[in-house]
Amino acid sequence: MTDVSRTNSNRHRVRLITAAAVLIIILAAGAALLPLADAVPGANVVGTLLLTAGIIELLAGTQRRSSRIPCMIAGGVTAVAGLLLVLNPVTHIFPRSYLIVAWLILRSLILAVVSTRTGGSVRLWTIVSAATDLALAFILLAGISIATLIVGLFGPTPEVIASFAWILALSFLVTGLWLLETASCERDREAS
Repeated sequence: MTDVSRTNSNRHRVRLITAAAVLIIILAAGAALLPLADAVPGANVVGTLLLTAGIIELLAGTQRRSSRIPCMIAGGVTAVAGLLLVLNPVTHIFPRSYLIVAWLILRSLILAVVSTRTGGSVRLWTIVSAATDLALAFILLAGISIATLIVGLFGPTPEVIASFAWILALSFLVTGLWLLETASCERDREAS
């Protein structure tokens, strides 16, 4: 491979990772705005967001120099969680909340593995992303019993739905920032 074609290939990789990061950050904004929707968003909407983010993250993983397979697996796990929600829709998200917890925990474990295979600021952002997902899983797990009681008594309240939306938005935002840092490091590596 010539230096020119290698440089073009690297630029293409950086652009794709950057585009994936921007798209996931846009999905984070969409998830954050879910509580403003007139209708209470159900598992189908959350599933579609997860499926879309997972596919984008999986495609971004194909562009990685290191940790390609685990990064693709992290995206695949997100896509599968979304697909499960889309294929088995319910009127509200709470019957599937343990699936969201499992997704967050599994994804955080995969990213912990990725962090051992990267270095520098990408490692730091990978750890931040893994820790964020793990913390969100524990926060969600702690709130499930209370939320189940509230939903059972009053139906899915906007506040409870908002907490789900914000968990999704925060996970997506940190993932997008992690991918932006990955693209930045790839760009710096290309320049040197």
